[in-house]
Amino acid sequence: MESGPIVVKIGGSTLGSHDTTLEDVALLHSAGRRPVVVHGGGDLVSRWLRTHGVEARFLDGLRVTEAAALDVVVAVLAGLVNKQLVARFGALGARTVGLSGVDGALLRARRSRPELGFVGQITAVDRTVLDMLLEGRTLPVIAPIAVEETEDGLTGQLLNVNADTVAGEMARSLGAAVLAFLTDVPGVLDGQGRVVERLAADEARALAASGAIVGGMIPKVDAALTAAAAGTRAVVLDGRRPHALREALAKERIKGTVIA
Repeated sequence: MESGPIVVKIGGSTLGSHDTTLEDVALLHSAGRRPVVVHGGGDLVSRWLRTHGVEARFLDGLRVTEAAALDVVVAVLAGLVNKQLVARFGALGARTVGLSGVDGALLRARRSRPELGFVGQITAVDRTVLDMLLEGRTLPVIAPIAVEETEDGLTGQLLNVNADTVAGEMARSLGAAVLAFLTDVPGVLDGQGRVVERLAADEARALAASGAIVGGMIPKVDAALTAAAAGTRAVVLDGRRPHALREALAKERIKGTVIA
């Protein structure tokens, strides 16, 4: 059995009444496997933005987060989605703490590209709070909001960070055994729509250049490669399949894509 924490990235698109991912994570936690959950919630963010009359825009798979959108993004991700997940894990018997990258300055970031607005690129991961939770056998559930850091230190400005990117950086920082992305597709697809079972860095770059890897899969593959370079086994799984996470951790051959 692989040692080291297991970082699981989940998004709102796969979390329904019949989803088993939370059950699988709770089981891993009870077995002492030290899972860490990073969550998105992009669909719900987009709905709340529309409610507030703000257009949802994306660039290279990343949400454009201007000032008008930032408050909604933070409220939905660090508030509503995070606490709903904490409550659901608690109902499954897992002692859980929900936090964002702002808590304990867990995630520090700088603004990445002016055209993206208040979107951060992670510059540092401070594991202090996270290690305390893991040592106390507590399940951390992390919302992808970071605090801005410049050459002069922390500014107090909140930044939206892509959840896939956060998961990759978290896996690298923790020396995770596994980084698992639970998605609403069967895995990484090639140009003919077939699942690629194993994907190396050069193959990933070729697929991206060919246009086969697009949209939200771009940051997932980039994050997986970041983690894989540090020795983590990264997998992209279909979160709609019952117990896809449990199966991937138990078997050498998985239904999905292994990125190394």
